[in-house]
Amino acid sequence: MMTSSTADNEAFVWIWLPEATDPVVAGKLETDDQGNVQFNYGKSYLERISADPPAVSIYEPELPLKTGVLPLLDGLTMPGCIRDSAPDAWGRRVIINKKLGRTGKDTDTDALGELSYLLESGSDRIGALDFQRSPSEYVPRLANNVPLEELLQSAERVEQGVPLTPELDQALFHGSSIGGARPKALIEDQGAKYVAKFSSSTDLYSVVNAEYIAMRLAALAGINTAPVKLVQAAQKDILLIERFDRQKTTRGWTRKSMVSALTLFGLDDMMARYASYETFAEIIRHRFDDPKETLEELFARIVFNILCGNTDDHARNHAAFWNGKTLRLTPAYDICPQGRAGNEATQAMLISGDNRLSKLSSCLDAAPHFQLSEEKAKAIVEKQREAIESNWDKVCDEAKLSTVDRNLLWERQFLNPFAFED
Repeated sequence: MMTSSTADNEAFVWIWLPEATDPVVAGKLETDDQGNVQFNYGKSYLERISADPPAVSIYEPELPLKTGVLPLLDGLTMPGCIRDSAPDAWGRRVIINKKLGRTGKDTDTDALGELSYLLESGSDRIGALDFQRSPSEYVPRLANNVPLEELLQSAERVEQGVPLTPELDQALFHGSSIGGARPKALIEDQGAKYVAKFSSSTDLYSVVNAEYIAMRLAALAGINTAPVKLVQAAQKDILLIERFDRQKTTRGWTRKSMVSALTLFGLDDMMARYASYETFAEIIRHRFDDPKETLEELFARIVFNILCGNTDDHARNHAAFWNGKTLRLTPAYDICPQGRAGNEATQAMLISGDNRLSKLSSCLDAAPHFQLSEEKAKAIVEKQREAIESNWDKVCDEAKLSTVDRNLLWERQFLNPFAFED
């Protein structure tokens, strides 16, 4: 296990301000005697309020631009907007593999503290933050762009609990900071940055192909989604999702600040089961740019999740850009049909009241919370159903999906009869 050190108990937060291509130090995280991680802004950062570009809060109301140690929200052990930047299950496995090798195969991911994961993960993480041991010198933890075959080989070794070679270690480590449980990495290609998702040895069907199909059909149904493409390496399909939190300029890459819906709700992973689309709609009405259009977009995403069989729509799989004052929904991502034994299914987030049943009737019940009439809500449902039916064969052809896998997905994940009951 990693030995305890000062670095494990404190970390400095660096931030890319809007339109900036280099970060500045924003403040310090410290672990207290109870294991809680608390944050306070640095004096130099607070003095930037009138600078160009000016300092912005990492996220409000959680971390407003104030002096001193900022109190944690009730029930949280670290600020949610900081936890959003930490690796999830897959990234933690990569880091444990890097630190412990084979001996870490069955290690509890809680073995390393939260600050260790922030400090040990790659620097090109989602959003506009990074974490350093120094308050004055920024040293990014990056890797050279490596072939997808090497990344694929690295991912397979991590899944098997086999230590990585130094070359493969660097290849995969670059993407260790991104969230989620599935094998993935970060790459750059032709002036764009991508999250690369790989097949897993535990997959029972073509998961990366199914996600590609769902993301493409969502876009064809009018939903604002991250662009995707399928490529092959070592005879295996790899899904590339274009990153929407990065923009290339003549001066370099800028980063967009983001927070998850879980952070918007003020919840942590242990409380995620209380997350609700109704609450999300209320936050949109009060705090988002273009609330009317955003409410309709979110409603459409709920409908599509149900129509494509994506029941993994938890609050970390929704996010918003934060500009220091207001919020704006990011493009949709992680729309991935989930395996199901029978017809009945439930969504990860509550849809209406305490109802999370994966039915279109659940959406129609919730429509008033999204300022939609029943007629408008039904029109959204019908438009999506038609888009899925009319584009199914074309998109499956794009994914080179076999007849067996098409039959596995059609009317099981996509347009499952359970969705249309009631």
